[in-house]
Amino acid sequence: MSGVRDTTMVPLHRTPHAERTLVGLSFFGGGTAAYRPWTAHLPPATDLVVLCYPGREGRFVEPFARDWSELVDDVAHSLRAADLGPYVLFGHSMSGWTAFDVTARLETDEAHRPEALVLSSCNAPDRGLTDSERSPAAEDGDERLLEWMGTHGLLPPHVRESADLTEVALELMRADIAVRDTFVHSGATVGVPLQVFSGAGDPLIHADAGPRWNALTSGPYRHDVLGGGHFYTPEIWQTLPSRIAPVHAAAAGPAS
Repeated sequence: MSGVRDTTMVPLHRTPHAERTLVGLSFFGGGTAAYRPWTAHLPPATDLVVLCYPGREGRFVEPFARDWSELVDDVAHSLRAADLGPYVLFGHSMSGWTAFDVTARLETDEAHRPEALVLSSCNAPDRGLTDSERSPAAEDGDERLLEWMGTHGLLPPHVRESADLTEVALELMRADIAVRDTFVHSGATVGVPLQVFSGAGDPLIHADAGPRWNALTSGPYRHDVLGGGHFYTPEIWQTLPSRIAPVHAAAAGPAS
């Protein structure tokens, strides 16, 4: 990669002579750590990089994005500056909407748009922010936010046991809520191949998420329903790269 620091495009797995990169986006309310188990489940010649949002981890000295457009601008700029070569873009939960909007913005940039888009545990954005997307809310107290973060795997025990780290986690969550609340679907669609994952037991995902996502791409589309809830099961989440069809199709090369 060129032009982008490792604190922005965090390299979790490097291979000699890599032919493609899987790029994950930081989570809503979190960062890059949840992607680390993926390094053991990548196909050959595939790098794994996680794009860290401003205001967290190695970018903690930078101000948080103030609204949705500023966050999308930051991600799109980072992807252009990184000069990754062929890559697949992945977004989970609210970062799925970020990945979708970034891909739409890069649609006409053949040198920097992703080869495919993979979205996980997120409703199609064309219905706008629903009650499920507005939880947790800006007016929620600290304990409610901490409860939500703990339920959704964003509050490791070592963070909850440290008053300082808990304060940082709450600040990050409130910053992400403020950005989320400015989201408005622009009517964007994409033309790259799109794969969508959802959990069979995820109460946040609407029953029509699959067909609604299908309507937002003119490219090849598939929807995979997996076991578990918002993060599936621990085993499914850790091995999710083995289910990402565009990465494995690229690794296999053209059919003979």
